Amino acid sequence: MELVIRIAALVFSVIIPEVAHGYAAYRLGDPTARDAHRLTLNPLAHIDPMGSVLLPLILILTKSPILLGWAKPVPFNPRYFRDVKKGIMIVGLAGPASNLILAAIVGTIIRIFPFGGIIGLFLVHTCMINVILAIFNLIPIPPLDGSRVAIGFLPSHVVPAYLRLERYGFLIIFGLLWLGVLDYILGPIAGLLLRLLLKG
Repeated sequence: MELVIRIAALVFSVIIPEVAHGYAAYRLGDPTARDAHRLTLNPLAHIDPMGSVLLPLILILTKSPILLGWAKPVPFNPRYFRDVKKGIMIVGLAGPASNLILAAIVGTIIRIFPFGGIIGLFLVHTCMINVILAIFNLIPIPPLDGSRVAIGFLPSHVVPAYLRLERYGFLIIFGLLWLGVLDYILGPIAGLLLRLLLKG
């Protein structure tokens, strides 16, 4: 039952930032996500077999202290943005920001209404997963959201070479996960944020 609850919390948590990306792009004048029917909370529109199911199962079965995953990326077209680099940054930040906002809301609910049982477990896992996802996605490795934020600070002539790292991005990420490097990076920061969100 806990396995089902953790995966349900993860799927819910990876959908929210994708919708946030699409909505941010839409507010900046890009209708791509809307036209692709991705501005929806329907999980069927967002579930990625590898990132939403297989990877979480592997991490759970290998007893990893960190549960990660992703949904299908919501498409956007920077050509619609008045300021391309700024627009890409805003779209990139929208995902982690939505995770942190959701974690804060859930943390508040947990403090005010200390539910037990399945509901309590779902809320706790949702809070934890959203904190971890926010920190993880801010790592500046393409295609993570942190790379979109980094683009805003990089000289324009460096950006194409930086984006070419995307083809190796998930290999780098899996390598860092396998070596336990991300545990050392994410663990202390996530622990601090969770203590702040759940204090009292």
